[in-house]
Amino acid sequence: MAAWLARRLAASIGIVIAVVTLTFIVVHLAPGSPCRGSSDRPIDPDVIARCETRHCLDCPLPVQYARYVAAVARGDLGDSYLQRRPVTAALADAIPPTLLLVGAALAIDFLLGVAIGAYQAFRRNRWADVALTQTTLFLYSVPTFWLGLGLLLVLAVWLGWFPAGGWRDPSLGPSTPWPLRAMDVLWHLTLPATTLGLVAAAGTARYQRAALLEVLSQDFVRTARAKGLAERRVVLHHALRNALLPLITLLGLSLPFLLTGAVLIESVFSWPGMGRLAAQAVAARDYPVITAAAIIAGIMVAVGNLLADLLYAAADPRIRLRAS
Repeated sequence: MAAWLARRLAASIGIVIAVVTLTFIVVHLAPGSPCRGSSDRPIDPDVIARCETRHCLDCPLPVQYARYVAAVARGDLGDSYLQRRPVTAALADAIPPTLLLVGAALAIDFLLGVAIGAYQAFRRNRWADVALTQTTLFLYSVPTFWLGLGLLLVLAVWLGWFPAGGWRDPSLGPSTPWPLRAMDVLWHLTLPATTLGLVAAAGTARYQRAALLEVLSQDFVRTARAKGLAERRVVLHHALRNALLPLITLLGLSLPFLLTGAVLIESVFSWPGMGRLAAQAVAARDYPVITAAAIIAGIMVAVGNLLADLLYAAADPRIRLRAS
């Protein structure tokens, strides 16, 4: 088991290094420069030259990459060109909102998706199953930003039930009781988390329905039915437990989906997380922030997949035996 875990850790580190390297090369080869400004606000060529020299942007790409890797090894992610402060400070402000958003969306995804999928399997081929199948297929086909804009327009602008953006009310200071501040954050979190979670839950529900129907055709389920157990008990207490195992793998695959969806959702709802920070950095050619965001995202995805592997090994003894 220890050797298997060491191999998985080494593979995860290699994936993160590959993602960072590819991101570094792509953003530096893309047209534009953080020192050149925009077409409607030209900058003096001497100022551009001094800026590029100061940030080593006029150096060959291998030299820039070597300098960046050496700095990251020392724990230095550089300074943001756009925000004029260390990248670590910008990430420290952006990571907690993103973790909160992704965690809430992940909870909505699996709680709602598993419940809907189990209900569909229990009511298979009936009108409720057909209606839910069409609904989940529609939701899974909807782009997250489109659904977010629709919920924002209806629930925030027209009805005024939820705030239109941000993640907290700036009028609530440290003197405000923490339960009120927590409720305020949850109120701001509802729309963006629901948007991400609903789209993901639609896919999880279809996956859960298929997995549960496959388990229901196995011998141990037929044995439970032959003993006279009610269909509800067969589905919920016998089949569902075994059908949840494939969802552990889906858990590792859902994290990249939610992280990429968070880039658009955070921009739509002005949520001050990593996605919005990365989108602003791409527009401003803020290379240190872009590459640092790729590092954090790669680490989060690698940790999510490693956690899914560990949970699968804990749930299925056969995995532990093969790993050892």
